[in-house]
Amino acid sequence: MHHLRFRQVHLDFHTSPEIPGIGLAFDKQEWQRTLKEAHVNSITLFAKCHHGWHYHFTEKGKLHPKLGFDLLRAQFDACKEIDINAPIYLSAGLDDQTLFRHPEWQIVYTDPKTLGASVASNLRPGFHHVCFNSPYTDYLCEQIRETVSLFPNCDGIFLDIINQPECCCEHCLRVMYENGLDPTSQADRQKCAQIALERYYSMTTMAATAANPDMPVFHNSGHVTPGNRSLLKKYFSHLELESLPTGGWGYDHFPLSAKYVKTLEFDFLGMTGKFHTTWGEFGGFKHPNALRYECCAMLAFGAKCSVGDQLHPSGKLDVSTYRLIGQAYADVERKEPWCDNTDNLADIALLTAAAVRASGTKDIPGDNGAGRILLEGHFLFDVIDTEANFKKYRLLILPDDVTIDARLKKKLDTYLANGGKLLLSGHSGLDSDGKLLFDCGAKTAGLSPFRPDYVQWAPDIAPDYLASPMVMYLPAQRLKVTDGTSLGDVYDSYFNRTSYRFFCSHQHTPALPEPSGFAAGSRKGNVMYLAHPVFSIYRGWGCVPLAQILRNAIRSLLGDDCSLETNLPSTGRVTLMHQPSEKRYVLHLLYANTIARGGNINVNGVTSRGIIEVIEDLTPACDVDVRLKTPKAIREALLAPEGTPIPFSTDDQGWLHLHLDRFTCHQMIELRYAKCANTNACAQPNEA
Repeated sequence: MHHLRFRQVHLDFHTSPEIPGIGLAFDKQEWQRTLKEAHVNSITLFAKCHHGWHYHFTEKGKLHPKLGFDLLRAQFDACKEIDINAPIYLSAGLDDQTLFRHPEWQIVYTDPKTLGASVASNLRPGFHHVCFNSPYTDYLCEQIRETVSLFPNCDGIFLDIINQPECCCEHCLRVMYENGLDPTSQADRQKCAQIALERYYSMTTMAATAANPDMPVFHNSGHVTPGNRSLLKKYFSHLELESLPTGGWGYDHFPLSAKYVKTLEFDFLGMTGKFHTTWGEFGGFKHPNALRYECCAMLAFGAKCSVGDQLHPSGKLDVSTYRLIGQAYADVERKEPWCDNTDNLADIALLTAAAVRASGTKDIPGDNGAGRILLEGHFLFDVIDTEANFKKYRLLILPDDVTIDARLKKKLDTYLANGGKLLLSGHSGLDSDGKLLFDCGAKTAGLSPFRPDYVQWAPDIAPDYLASPMVMYLPAQRLKVTDGTSLGDVYDSYFNRTSYRFFCSHQHTPALPEPSGFAAGSRKGNVMYLAHPVFSIYRGWGCVPLAQILRNAIRSLLGDDCSLETNLPSTGRVTLMHQPSEKRYVLHLLYANTIARGGNINVNGVTSRGIIEVIEDLTPACDVDVRLKTPKAIREALLAPEGTPIPFSTDDQGWLHLHLDRFTCHQMIELRYAKCANTNACAQPNEA
């Protein structure tokens, strides 16, 4: 397994040919000093950008027309002199100058309704997408082979924009003809796109590793899709989780991606940005507290750290940017010994619809809503695919839209027979006829015709302030309890809001006074089913009472198998890592409040990015109580990296009780179950 360094920078350098003086402000000593003062120990450098220009002398590509020296060589050698790793970047999926010369290599988009074809305009600003079924892929491989021959001691090859839309260019039409595929069929065009991607992965990985089989290779698609294990194992040396919270990914995307990747045999990075918004933003900065939190979150969820930057065309690193990075990375450097070679401990596994479909999307509402519920409820969990070992987990959650085929059904049956617990919702757990696949003590009778309907939840899972029917924004499966325990009564509305006659008030028709006779959910033994797509509802509407109901339902099903409880606010995050080499567990507590800033405006033709979730203030979390159960008995608890012992107690049920008066942003608690094998890792900061 390729082992990554903790403090990396991804240095974008997509530079127009209309800008003069490329790299003329590069100064070796200043470059080295800036990176060292920022505590950076790895930086990804550019061989070739989205514009298609190279930044080193090349026989296989095109040198940037305003660059008069080998900038990549100068940057690379400066890094190597001071023991800073230097992976090298090549744009793969976007290459404008090449497509101007070879327009026949460009993606030809297909309108699935009209079957009309189109290409991206050359008159609008923006990059153009290559087709991997075209000879472009051969051309790209020549560039990769040249790069690794010129820089054989580079620390990896980073290939970017790896996706293939449906395409009907002449090359894809030929591939479809040769494989018996129908270009007028969307399903067949998607199969052709998969052929193109496999061609790309095979050829480029071979090109990168031909001279050195151990050359690290990463192919970036902006998201790591759960369920594509075979692809990852075959073509990737490590993973980099691109996830800029303010750039469109949000603050929940990285934790859920990390929860999945942590179950695989890869070292991995979290990748945020220094920008206020996203890539390509010159002069954009986030608050130092935000970057500090994001880097701490990477550590807490088991990742190494990478911060995205964009180099000015002059070649000079921005002073403010590296002060910002340096503040965060000084903190990371102190914490590294507690964060390397760790395993995530989990009671629950979230088997997502994305993992079952392996679809590539990062925004399935039920998946994301379930992830939020687990994060906000401070449950210990993994995100898994169908290849995972289910026996490791006390509870599996299949949210809203997980299709269960015969193979998965058999695996889940075995899991249940061995004492596992299962939570299903919405369409999950139903067969093609809408019937329940697992015995939850109820039977279904089709989809409810009412939207919305209302639920009076059972007292043992309802919040104590809620004793009335609450609105449910998406329709439920009609559920009749047989020999299970009802989780609440459904109340239908008088009618749906459908016409000038049939509407009431501003939004919803109210509930009928009497329950419908259908249930909101049922539990029998170790199986619980919720009739609404509850996690999608939470993702879409953010209803706090529903979040509390779902957390209560999960706790009631998990029962004594729950390993951690805390009074940390729902905006806090908790993980528990095991570091076997040091014979200790590391409890991570994170806390920050995200705030919605900005809005949708259009001024003089300039449109804003809309609402952006930001972090500015880091408010201390006070009087934090944690109780947990660990597989091994704890001998000593210490704040890390401070090394300060903290008192703890263990009750007769095996719960370990801890209390912190306060912490800000991120606190690690080292829980030793044996003497520390690594004296440096256990030392005080001034001794390490």
